[in-house]
Amino acid sequence: MKTRLAYGKEGLEWELPENCRVDIIEPQYTEGLPDQASAVRKALQQPINSKSLKEIAAIDDKIGIIFSDITRATPYNILMPALLKELEHVPARNITLFCATGSHRPNTNKEIEGILGKEIARTYNIVQNDSTDEDLFICIGKSASGNEIRVNTELFECDLKILTGFIEPHFFMGFSGGGKAIMPGMAYLDTIRFNHSIDMLENESARWGITKSNPLWEEVHEAADMAPGLFLLNITLNKNKEITGVYAGELHAAHEKGCVFARETAMVPVEQEYDIVITSNSGYPLDLNVYQAVKGMSAAHQIVRKGGVIIAAAECWDGMPNGSDYEKILASADSVDDLYDFIKEHENEFQDTWQVFFQVIIQQKAKVYLYTDKLDDETVYRALFNPVGDPEGLINNLVAEMGPETRICVLPEGPQTIPYLTH
Repeated sequence: MKTRLAYGKEGLEWELPENCRVDIIEPQYTEGLPDQASAVRKALQQPINSKSLKEIAAIDDKIGIIFSDITRATPYNILMPALLKELEHVPARNITLFCATGSHRPNTNKEIEGILGKEIARTYNIVQNDSTDEDLFICIGKSASGNEIRVNTELFECDLKILTGFIEPHFFMGFSGGGKAIMPGMAYLDTIRFNHSIDMLENESARWGITKSNPLWEEVHEAADMAPGLFLLNITLNKNKEITGVYAGELHAAHEKGCVFARETAMVPVEQEYDIVITSNSGYPLDLNVYQAVKGMSAAHQIVRKGGVIIAAAECWDGMPNGSDYEKILASADSVDDLYDFIKEHENEFQDTWQVFFQVIIQQKAKVYLYTDKLDDETVYRALFNPVGDPEGLINNLVAEMGPETRICVLPEGPQTIPYLTH
């Protein structure tokens, strides 16, 4: 049988064995809204638990619109024109667009234009979050867990802060979207590190699809509440990157409504673990590097048996990324077993260790292969994964070794679908 995986912009098609059980698990398909632009405008005009955006935005207000960086598939070609149309009574000089990079690398001018479109990118003031420059941030409070919440000062001084993004299951925040636009999106590095620390990640509720009782998610929304003048615009997407739902208005109510929809369409119950799980990283732009590809592996980790195999397909045109903390950490350990001790000891020396933390968890349970046509085998080995040039041959060999009772699961959309065991 053939299976198609989301990979880069074009996708991949692999032939799978016929002599064993193969299950395909995908998100419940939802048609894109028939007029996506109109749906966004309607949501801004009739938001959840809020006055309309036009009523909220005064003509002399300073307005900040937070948008996602290149690692997210949010369709700003639809969202941003609709937002700016509702704000057309506000002079362009009063509006700043903030790129929520968190601790990611800055986006290039070309990438910014690709996200926003040339006209918007060249018309409005754009600020990218530089989480390493302490002078750019202001402390707005301390969380219940003791985290000093520092966010971008220029954003905080805006009278109206519009948080945008899309909602999908997230491997340690429960779901994306919501307050993540502010923290980690526009936060200082130390604030991000505290929230994403190994101590927090080791909490059993810091996992896919869990919000309430998840200490990371709860602190993110606690931090957002410290910033006045918030308005949320989140969406959900199908596998074709079409908008399936729009959630605008008061932060908590709008985000919760979107999470309910995402949970119903993206989370799938599974009764038994699999010997082999094949996963993607949702294709472009999420599979741009090895660092991001850990998310797809984490989805597979949910349902692979101990000692099983994960085969992940991610294009990785952006490398590890090269020169990143992720690359440096991996170069500091000879094996997966060494990684955990290393990051526990040196956690405060790096911008982030959370991706490595989950990589350790995944690889302690299963053997992981990575298929990419953009990286050589040596680079994949340096990431402590096993390179695979012939995935179909590998799968056939594994089935021959494991026998006819081999159970294979395919997650064509990677972390867009989150399977979970029912027991």
